[in-house]
Amino acid sequence: MTSTEIQLAISGMSCANCAQTIEKGLNALDAVDSAQVNFASEIVTIHYDGKHLSVDDLIEKIESLGFHATRDLEQSDQSDTQNEKKYFIVGIAFTLPLFLLSMSRDFGIIGPWSHALWVNWLFLLLATPVQFYTGSGFYTGAWRSLQNRSANMDVLVVMGSTIAYLYSLVVLLFPASGDHVYFETSAVIITLIKLGKLLEARTKGKTGAAIRKLMDLRPKKALRLTDDKEQEVEIRDVIQGDRLRIYPGQTIPVDGTVVKGESAVDESMLSGEALPVDKQINDRVTAGTINQHGLLEMVAEKVGKDTVLSQIIQLVQEAQGSKAPIQALADRVAAIFVPTVLLIAITVFILWWSIGGEFVPAMVRLIAVLIIACPCALGLATPTALMAGIGKASEQGILFKNGTAIETAATIRQMIFDKTGTITEGKPALTDILPLNTQSQEEILKLAASIEQGSEHPLGQALIQKAKQQQLELIAVNNFAARSGWGVEGVLDNTHYQLGKPNWFNQRLTETIRQKLTALQKEGKTAMILADTTEVLGIVALSDPIKTDSAAAITRLKDQGLSVTMLTGDHHDTAQAIAKQSGIDDIVAEVLPVDKASVVIDKQHTAPVAMVGDGINDAPALARADIGMAMGSGTDIAMESADVILVSGSLSRAPIAIEISRQTMATIRQNLFWAFIYNVALIPTAAGVFMLFPAVPDILRHFHPMLAAVAMSLSSVTVVSNSLRLYHKRLKTA
Repeated sequence: MTSTEIQLAISGMSCANCAQTIEKGLNALDAVDSAQVNFASEIVTIHYDGKHLSVDDLIEKIESLGFHATRDLEQSDQSDTQNEKKYFIVGIAFTLPLFLLSMSRDFGIIGPWSHALWVNWLFLLLATPVQFYTGSGFYTGAWRSLQNRSANMDVLVVMGSTIAYLYSLVVLLFPASGDHVYFETSAVIITLIKLGKLLEARTKGKTGAAIRKLMDLRPKKALRLTDDKEQEVEIRDVIQGDRLRIYPGQTIPVDGTVVKGESAVDESMLSGEALPVDKQINDRVTAGTINQHGLLEMVAEKVGKDTVLSQIIQLVQEAQGSKAPIQALADRVAAIFVPTVLLIAITVFILWWSIGGEFVPAMVRLIAVLIIACPCALGLATPTALMAGIGKASEQGILFKNGTAIETAATIRQMIFDKTGTITEGKPALTDILPLNTQSQEEILKLAASIEQGSEHPLGQALIQKAKQQQLELIAVNNFAARSGWGVEGVLDNTHYQLGKPNWFNQRLTETIRQKLTALQKEGKTAMILADTTEVLGIVALSDPIKTDSAAAITRLKDQGLSVTMLTGDHHDTAQAIAKQSGIDDIVAEVLPVDKASVVIDKQHTAPVAMVGDGINDAPALARADIGMAMGSGTDIAMESADVILVSGSLSRAPIAIEISRQTMATIRQNLFWAFIYNVALIPTAAGVFMLFPAVPDILRHFHPMLAAVAMSLSSVTVVSNSLRLYHKRLKTA
């Protein structure tokens, strides 16, 4: 089926099991190819057949599962947060006096009057609003979960708190059934968990800081010029072709081209590069960047969702909403976790009641197990770290397309770089013209540039540009043909000419010509032969300087333990000279474009490979590599084929991308470790295992449900806070 992708914002989820309920419901639809819910970002990504299913149908399905969905990924959850705060304030207002009175009575701090029957009725009055108002969301979520034939965190909370509340009510109404009420236990459990969810939401919200920063870059208004008069308009009213004025300190409103003025523009938020970029007439400017000191006028070319900034925001949103393969383990555990905990809790209750013969201690342990075992931390471990890592990368001008890309990038042990436009500037300049017979340098240049008129290759464009600078009149080329990996040929004034790599002319090269070629190539220059049907006419050589940061970036990659290879179609001597300048030891030269992917495949036999390139002919290799990294200055096809985009086109972003991916995966492993260990360690504690060891402190031997509520809440906050540490980790720049 023809697949359409959409992302929807989800609200009403309480744990990873809710996310799985939505996934299961959507994937059950025939027209849905796949649905993935990111619990941390609260976004569902759906691939579906748009011919048989509408977005409204998808939203209706989610609503039928008991959750709320909207197309607006930028929706503010301010009102939801305010409601949660209101619930918590009511909870703490009633719980605090209830807890203080109950504990004071239990420890004999207050007088005998506290044991009067009316005090228990007071406890009931204080506990009831907490149970059924502050805890109403838990009841709603539990009912919704059971309707969908699943069990989530809300089921555990409701069971634990309700058992304590109902037992206390029975004792109050029928004094013969017991002598102690647990109203404070149920109230404290609900209030503490509500506090934990608020802290979790606040902390989790910070993982989306990068997206909000990007969104804040979008200006609300622009200055449109009409008959040289300024008119302030809403950004949504700007259309292609509008002439806009940007004063110093203002944000570029849309993508376009400078038509008047000169200035330096701060592009750091998009590219990660700190230094401003000089702009003058005919230079391109990008929405969200900041004009620093000069007055600029520009023509709008891309507006609204077509701007680079909007596309980056969409890409980061999609990446943060995706799942990494490592999350599959947590999802599988979460799917069976709650039913397993319910079984454990019931078993613990039966065992303690059977062994001890007392109902109340068994009930307390049942409640403690139910409360301690919430799988929230497990559900948040992976997505919060992914959101933070992808967000941090975007601030550095690195765009991971999905969670799989950031996980795979951490495993990379080999980097393969295309030479032209990746290691080098990709802007070759003519350096040498060597006539080999009676033609002059101008005649050789005129013929070479004329043949290249049908080519878009950077080398050809450099020849044409040089010919135009010398005001040479080019000859019309007929029967032009590009021979991939070799060169070009065509007819000029009824004579057939060829221009290309020396290997194309092997049978026609004399020893003298070979010596000249070798000398040029050892200087790092790309040499090309010009010949007609009878003889070799001359040599043209071009030099493409390496980027200023290439050598430092490659050194940094080596320090990270990666092997580095340069891939090029150039002669081995030329490649060796460039490799020496950039610090690369391994080169694969004289490679045809169609063979680049084969080189990647050969390298993959030893270790995972990342391919870095920028051209159309790099696309197959980028797609074939374990990770494809495309330079943002490269072609659209290269960027489509890649998993990671280095927005600025700077090679210094490559080692940063590897470092961020490794930091992110290390954080995910830490989160999963603590989430698993937390449940493995504390469920037995809540179940009373330490009662078998008299030397263990009483606080662990008699693990109270209120402590379980504190621990459960802190576990989620701890996991999310650990993910946020990614924002503060220092990067070793190249």
